[in-house]
Amino acid sequence: MTTRKGMQTRAELARAKVNLALHVTGVRKDGYHLLESLVVFPQIGDRLAAEPSDKLECVVEGPFANDLEGPPASNLVLKAAKLFAEITGQSDLAVKLTLSKRLPVASGIGGGSSDAATTLRLLEDFTGAYLADDQLHHLALSLGADVPVCLNAEPRIMRGIGGDLSPAPRLPKGGIVLVNPKVGVSTPEVFKALTKKDNPPMSRLPDSFESLETMVAFLKECRNDLQKPATDLCSVIGETISALQSDERVLLTRMSGSGATVFGLCDAEVSMNIERTLRAAHPQWWIASGALS
Repeated sequence: MTTRKGMQTRAELARAKVNLALHVTGVRKDGYHLLESLVVFPQIGDRLAAEPSDKLECVVEGPFANDLEGPPASNLVLKAAKLFAEITGQSDLAVKLTLSKRLPVASGIGGGSSDAATTLRLLEDFTGAYLADDQLHHLALSLGADVPVCLNAEPRIMRGIGGDLSPAPRLPKGGIVLVNPKVGVSTPEVFKALTKKDNPPMSRLPDSFESLETMVAFLKECRNDLQKPATDLCSVIGETISALQSDERVLLTRMSGSGATVFGLCDAEVSMNIERTLRAAHPQWWIASGALS
């Protein structure tokens, strides 16, 4: 671990984690589900800033700030900061963390996990206390199964319960539109409603996708095994999928994670126009667009 002096205000985008494919391949004896998933981190997310202060504190603002449940001390950002201070021996860590919550809460796109991972990266740069890779991974895993994959915010293949990570194929240039109908869906209830839990894994992935069309063709052979049980529990997810599928500019539509956020893949040049079209038709939904990676 190395340190440096001179803390300066820093800010980062805590990118959404989107499951382009999510196969449930089994269940462990302890009840944890085994997964295989291709995840990407589009240029859409929360914003996290760190600035000098006289104490360790976390302020949450933004359109979805009020949707975070529980006391401030339960916020993953503050938990990550306290664990970071403990493991780096900085009991006097004084920093104000400001989380601008722009992603819907509990929406299948890893917002909380990405916030926690971004906190760790941000505090490393802010304080100059850099952890070894294995230390950082262990610290991230202690905060949640999805936190390690969010540390570098790069396309990854996730296996097991989420901690077995490997590089994903090189992605082509493309755009993505995220849509959430602003409804809650319980992850435990979705898994409970999943009737078949030993599904086939993904086909062998290539080293790279030559084009967006090539990637879409591969993904059409994949699944999100949680999409049907989630839609059965929350019918508006199906409406969201239909709204995206009805736009001929959208090349592939699928739910991310356990829902209720749905994504649409498209050419980068039309993503913003698709977002505008959907906003006009569904002003009550949360909709965002950006580069695929």
